[in-house]
Amino acid sequence: MGGDLERRIGKRGRFETREEEALLDLVRTADRVQARVGRLLKEHGLTHAQYNVLRILRGLGRPTPILEVAEQMLTETPGITGLIDRLEKLEFVRRERCERDRRVVYVVLGPKAADVLGGLDGPMAELRSGLFAGLTQAELATLIRLLDRVRGPLEGP
Repeated sequence: MGGDLERRIGKRGRFETREEEALLDLVRTADRVQARVGRLLKEHGLTHAQYNVLRILRGLGRPTPILEVAEQMLTETPGITGLIDRLEKLEFVRRERCERDRRVVYVVLGPKAADVLGGLDGPMAELRSGLFAGLTQAELATLIRLLDRVRGPLEGP
């Protein structure tokens, strides 16, 4: 039995395989979620990638090497240096050189970033609640587990 996606995209027949249906369903869902989150972030003057950097730095609560930030990004971000440059121009972060090893550059969250993140906390929580309002806690746990299983082989060690 097919899901709702067939009707939504106007597909006349069934998908060739369940894997095809699952992939297209996942792509469409990710697109809708990213669009929702993107609109909220835009209202606060941020992109997904910028928010991700700021979220990481706040979570770590310490000056963090740029490469460590890059490793923790939710999405692949090849231009992390440029991203940090833009955040620095916006006065959301600043760079600090490591005293022991001048080759290491730390990124530090600035007060302006703390303000914008604080302003986003409530709206982001509301958005998350709304997105998953139709799922029970058990269903959320299952969703998380299944997404981990799909993503696992796609990520490095």
